[in-house]
Amino acid sequence: MQQGRSPLSALPPLTSRGYGGVELLLVLCGLDLSLPCPRHCICYTSPSTVSCQAHNFHAVPEGIPAQSERVFLQNNKIQRLLRGHFSPTTTMLWLYSNNISYIQPSTFHGFDRLEELDLGDNRHLKAVASDTFLGLGRLHALHLYHCGLISLPPGIFSGLHNLQYLYLQDNQLEFLEDDLFIDLLNLSHLFLHGNRLWSLRQNTFRGLGVLDRLLLHQNRIQWVDRQAFHDLRRLTTLYLFNNSLTELAGASLTLLPALEYLRLNDNPWECDCKALSLWDWLRRFRGSTSSLMCVSPPELAEKDLKTLKKEELPSCLSSEGQAHGAPDRETLLLYYCTSDTGTEKFLDNAEETDGRRGRNKQNDDPSLKMPGPRCRSGTAVSGGAL
Repeated sequence: MQQGRSPLSALPPLTSRGYGGVELLLVLCGLDLSLPCPRHCICYTSPSTVSCQAHNFHAVPEGIPAQSERVFLQNNKIQRLLRGHFSPTTTMLWLYSNNISYIQPSTFHGFDRLEELDLGDNRHLKAVASDTFLGLGRLHALHLYHCGLISLPPGIFSGLHNLQYLYLQDNQLEFLEDDLFIDLLNLSHLFLHGNRLWSLRQNTFRGLGVLDRLLLHQNRIQWVDRQAFHDLRRLTTLYLFNNSLTELAGASLTLLPALEYLRLNDNPWECDCKALSLWDWLRRFRGSTSSLMCVSPPELAEKDLKTLKKEELPSCLSSEGQAHGAPDRETLLLYYCTSDTGTEKFLDNAEETDGRRGRNKQNDDPSLKMPGPRCRSGTAVSGGAL
């Protein structure tokens, strides 16, 4: 016998078919054999574990020991989860790859020791009640991937202050409620890829102050609010590839000071005047990023935005640039700060832009006559035109 190993470590697990020739030895060693074990399952002690995977169960088997800590029921055909199926002493519960279509909202009430809950790959689930996970204060990993989820109700993650890993990929989510994740103070990994999301709003990710990895690839995202990432000060990895983005404001990425890995490939980028702020941010970014292949204008199609020279981009002040709509004030400021164009030309264009809205606000509103924003070089844009 090797030193450091318990004399019981070589014994087979307790099963529902009896204990064979080791029963007497276990009794002599003082182990309690009264612990039940469901039919076709294998039970272990210390920690108390019930392993019932891959037995074609259509329902949670009866006879799971009341003090079980780890319960493994993956790869069955279980259809419903009800209150009383499991013990509040459970710390780890694996139910992935079943046929679960209904979870009684009170199923996990009182499970204040639960640390990991894997409900992934239950494609018939479709929906989860807002109070399903209420009170799971110790939960650090929640798996809801490939569950056919169409929406997530407000408050579904309320109180999950210790959650670190949230797996929501490969569902059918089209929209995320504001402040959906606001209670997830310790979340470090959020997986949302493979859904149908089409926009990221200002408060979509509010509260995720320690998030490290955000995966949003393979969605249908067309629009990202400039403030969408405002709380993600520790984010190091952002995947937005294979979406429907035609533009992305550089200002939205300046909110990510810790960013190291960025993937934006396989989007239909329009490399016109509006791309200037993103081009400038990419020029200064020191982390790892993918290519950004332009689809328009025609003369820039199949070219990488990252490798273009500034003069190759349509000018914000040209008639061609105006044909795509008036550039916003951030783009105008960036154009001035990164070119040799004089202040006078810049301000004339800003006034012209305001004039198209009906009036020159600089002349009409005295409150706007103040020192303007500064370029990175420290040169002020006089007159406060922005």
